[in-house]
Amino acid sequence: MPTAIINQPNVRVHLAGERLEVYGRNEERGRDELIRQIPLRDLDRLVVSESVHLTAPAMAAILGAGLPIQFFSWSGRFLGNFLPAQNHHGLARLRQYQRTLDAAFALETAGRIVTAKVYNQRRVLQRLAAGRGELTNQPASGANPEVASANDATTRQTGIPATLAWLDALFASLRTSKNIDELRGYEGTSTARYFQAWAGFLPPEFPFERRSTRPPLNPVNACISFGSTLLYNEAVAFAHAHGLDPALGTLHSTEDGRWSLALDLIEPFRPVLVEALALDLFSHQILNAKHFEPRNGGVYLNEEGRKKFFLQYERRMERQFLSESVGHRTTLRQQLENQAVMFKAALEHPERFEPFLIN
Repeated sequence: MPTAIINQPNVRVHLAGERLEVYGRNEERGRDELIRQIPLRDLDRLVVSESVHLTAPAMAAILGAGLPIQFFSWSGRFLGNFLPAQNHHGLARLRQYQRTLDAAFALETAGRIVTAKVYNQRRVLQRLAAGRGELTNQPASGANPEVASANDATTRQTGIPATLAWLDALFASLRTSKNIDELRGYEGTSTARYFQAWAGFLPPEFPFERRSTRPPLNPVNACISFGSTLLYNEAVAFAHAHGLDPALGTLHSTEDGRWSLALDLIEPFRPVLVEALALDLFSHQILNAKHFEPRNGGVYLNEEGRKKFFLQYERRMERQFLSESVGHRTTLRQQLENQAVMFKAALEHPERFEPFLIN
């Protein structure tokens, strides 16, 4: 149980020895009853809603075990983290501050992130289209993401093949980008083109015309935003855990009010996790119209929808797969943490940062 998610309202979490005990009200019997016991040794993180009461001993034990706690509002908005106290990475952070101001380092790092994201966008579309028999003359799985097939541009004319060819051609431009603004432009253009093709795989009852965030304007955007929030805050916690300042970005400029490095690190995971998960939720009818509600001018997952989303998110994050790039079995969560580990190593040896690539 790497992640415990407590979404039930008005429950209390107590410490009992080396385990957490979750109590909730049984209205039929008119008393509180034990709902679940969670051994601390089996836990990597805790996600709770704002109406969950954690006793001070329980919270102290969780933090003492080095586990982060994430709080969400009843509406699904992220409220904040409780992170274990750590203060033994001062030199690493000083080096990170220096490197963030190094234009060559920032350009190289940002270029690798965008290249990996575009490769993963292309790979996701390729897999989806292959499942519908829409592709011909596709390069072999695992091909170098920076090498475009010479035949792609001439053999693909419309639809998905044309989008894949367009993404292939983009790698050459990414390699020759002279500044981060160019990279950001390419990333934005590729994402718009990718979403245009990706939307064609959604069920007709859940259309997606464009990405909207604040607020999300339809159920598809609601799922993408919620998944991105979960992923983003996991990246923040991993950055802190490995002694990095998650506010100092390269692709995403450093600004007050956001964790720019965390945004950098999750970019290659968006197509593979967030958008692929959203597509599965709608295609397999795990979510439907009753799992969403209008609020504050937008559309959001309701409580039941969030429960289903959390479950599927955790399953995808913890599902083991054989990674061609790392050469062994792993999970998406392990690879997300590994991004922070490699970024820290790259502060001294830039070539050691290798953003995540899907098989």
